Amino acid sequence: MKRNFLDIIFENNQEADKFSSFGEIYQVNRKSRVKAYLLGILLFACLVLFLPWTQNIRAKGKVTTLRLEDRPQELNTIIPGRVVKWYVKEGDFVKKGDTILQLGEVKVEYFDPTLLKRTQQQISAKNRSIAAYEGKANTADTQIMALESALKFKLQSLDNKIEQQKMKITSDSADLAAAQIAVNAYKRQIQAAKVMLDSGAISLIEFEKRSVNYQDGVAKVTSVSNKLNQSKQELLNLKIEKNGVRQEYNDKFAKALGDRLASESSVASAEAEVFKLENTLSNYDARQQLYFIVAPQSGQITKAKKAGIGEMLKEGDMVVEVVPTTQNLAVEMFVNPMDLPLINKNQKVRFVFDGFPAIVFSGWPSSSYGTYSGVISAVETSISPNGLFRVMVKEDPEDRKWPEVLKLGGGASGIALLKDVPVWYELWRNINGFPPEYYKLGNDGYEEKKAKK
Repeated sequence: MKRNFLDIIFENNQEADKFSSFGEIYQVNRKSRVKAYLLGILLFACLVLFLPWTQNIRAKGKVTTLRLEDRPQELNTIIPGRVVKWYVKEGDFVKKGDTILQLGEVKVEYFDPTLLKRTQQQISAKNRSIAAYEGKANTADTQIMALESALKFKLQSLDNKIEQQKMKITSDSADLAAAQIAVNAYKRQIQAAKVMLDSGAISLIEFEKRSVNYQDGVAKVTSVSNKLNQSKQELLNLKIEKNGVRQEYNDKFAKALGDRLASESSVASAEAEVFKLENTLSNYDARQQLYFIVAPQSGQITKAKKAGIGEMLKEGDMVVEVVPTTQNLAVEMFVNPMDLPLINKNQKVRFVFDGFPAIVFSGWPSSSYGTYSGVISAVETSISPNGLFRVMVKEDPEDRKWPEVLKLGGGASGIALLKDVPVWYELWRNINGFPPEYYKLGNDGYEEKKAKK
């Protein structure tokens, strides 16, 4: 049988010792340590299984701001116009109130360079018209007072005449009564004279005298009666005249009052026109101020939509975008709907920002390097268009500050920290597909809750 090279070496140990490579490559006379290494690895693995593991939820997000006014905003033009002059360029930093753009007018009704002056003149003319109408109303008031005074004197005069006429009626009534008494006396006398004439005691002439006296008394009664009736008629005429005077002056009062009310109505209409003109003047003044577009807050100018001189801008068109310099940074993080019950307000979150080196151990956040802490400030209850729920996370004031060079829109990887559990439990949970356990913040701290399995 032919022998190989190894057989020759094994037969001659003294010759084999001369080869150093033989002892390095072939472990013929050495004991194996594989079992020891395997046992050590198993012991280390068992030890690792009992180490604490922080359950977490991984989610992507981007840097934004917590307050709405700190986010980039579009600067729009309120009125249409044409570009007259640019005062800035893209990338410039401006302060609040700095002029960014000057516009020129494009509507015909605002072309008049003396528009404000002419409108002010219209207001002055209307004010003079108001003063004239007020003077007319005051004149009507004076006329009404004069009419009231004249009516008072006229009625007093008529009342005096009525009283005089009443006294005259009383006098005439007394004269009529006296005349009737005299007639009755003459009647008795003529009857007695007739008896005496028949007996011849008196002459016919005496009888005729008495008859004449009787006829004179009857005529006097008739005259006094007519006079009394005339006095009564005059009293009635005075009363009618008094009513006529009242009616006449009432008509004059109504006319003067109508003139005053018409003047007051004209004053009110003129004042309304003045208010309208003043409003128009204010609008014209405000419009001229809108020709200059100014920065609403301090920030950087970006994304200019128009360029050049003479370009037209419609009402509401975007001019530039202003990125505020003072920002309260936050991260908007999007989580899956199935992870939403595990997210609560004031919960801790660790972040890895794009562009910043980090070594992350998701289960051992304290051993991670380059991560930053945040606190959940808001959890939206409505789903976003991307099918995820948005969570706002602010900077943790108890941990180190976020990098000052962070920019809006930069990426961020979030790790929402949940409960500390052993490694073997986390492995067992993932194998069985159970949800993690989590904390729900209560009034007195963290209140532990277990998800239903």
